[in-house]
Amino acid sequence: MTAPPAPLTVLGPDHGGGRLADVLPSALAVLGVPGSADPLGLVPSLAGVRRVAVLLVDGLGWYQLPTAAPYAPTLAGLAATVARPLIAGFPSTTPTSLVTLGTGVATGAHGVLGFTVRVPGTDRVLTHTAWAADPSPLRWQPVPTQFERARAAGVAVTVVSRPEFGGSGLTLAANRGGDFRGAAGVDAVAATMLAALAAGPGPTLVSGYHADLDRHGHVSGVDSEPWRIAAAEVDTLLARLVDGLPPDAALLLTADHGQLDVPVAHRFDLDTDLRLRAGVRVVAGEARVRYLHVEPGAVDDVVAAWSEVLGDAARVRTRDEVVAGGWFGPVPEDHLGRIGDVVVICNDTYAVMATRTEPPMASRLVAYHGSDTAAELTVPLLVVRG
Repeated sequence: MTAPPAPLTVLGPDHGGGRLADVLPSALAVLGVPGSADPLGLVPSLAGVRRVAVLLVDGLGWYQLPTAAPYAPTLAGLAATVARPLIAGFPSTTPTSLVTLGTGVATGAHGVLGFTVRVPGTDRVLTHTAWAADPSPLRWQPVPTQFERARAAGVAVTVVSRPEFGGSGLTLAANRGGDFRGAAGVDAVAATMLAALAAGPGPTLVSGYHADLDRHGHVSGVDSEPWRIAAAEVDTLLARLVDGLPPDAALLLTADHGQLDVPVAHRFDLDTDLRLRAGVRVVAGEARVRYLHVEPGAVDDVVAAWSEVLGDAARVRTRDEVVAGGWFGPVPEDHLGRIGDVVVICNDTYAVMATRTEPPMASRLVAYHGSDTAAELTVPLLVVRG
């Protein structure tokens, strides 16, 4: 087997292997949904499976598996035998990946192109995790979900996530077509997923989400004591799901991204360096991938200034260059304006903060993600039969 790239290696969009976008299409193929491709090749090994549970663990990147192993024996054992790496997609951030998983398409097509993006034609910055009804989720994210496809084919579909996410813009963009069930904590998530999985005799798809590992990584750092406790809780959730699988069921565990600790010395602040504010009208994205919407005619000056200040810490590119590079896939005209005129993609463990214009906590975190390193983009897929 080819050795995996080093964690800080920058991956390209043509990096080989499966994609997070492939998970639900392959799950639907297992369930016999007409017209479903099986890009991950799951059908032969899951012959006879009529129920599929998909669990997404926020922040459990492929490169975090060895770090979690001492606190997560079930996860470690399965990772050693039934795991393979997938590529989450760019930017490597939660809203983008949740919609990529739910739709089965690349980011350019579904249009949820970052943690925050500018609403075209305005100076408003939309935070996808705090999105209600404006803009309309059905217009902002126009691609039918895999859950809608499954339901139309007669599959019973349930989505299990935190209660406060029910009816949110992001939930509608990523998960519409599934019956929403609110559950917080390991016990509730496991019980709700298993109950939905066993509820009826026909083909069944259950999608679950668990957020705590990501939260503790952000606040305290990867491999901190709170992160280790959260990893042990993930293991408890995984063990309960595996133990409770019906004999005609399978569990697919994956993640939305990995994480990197960012040292204080590797942090730039666009709000205190006048060279980084010059010519910039609206800032979006997040600390590891910045979208800069600039004043008319200022693109070249902004690229030059940011390139000089950040040096080897980042790649500073125009929108056209990044789109042409292929990470987003094809980007419809309606979605182009959500990407900055200038895109700043951080290298190594560098990040660009906005200490005055973004919530204070955003600059006080320990771990971040969003960029195109192997550690951020590569996530696991574990496949377990009942």
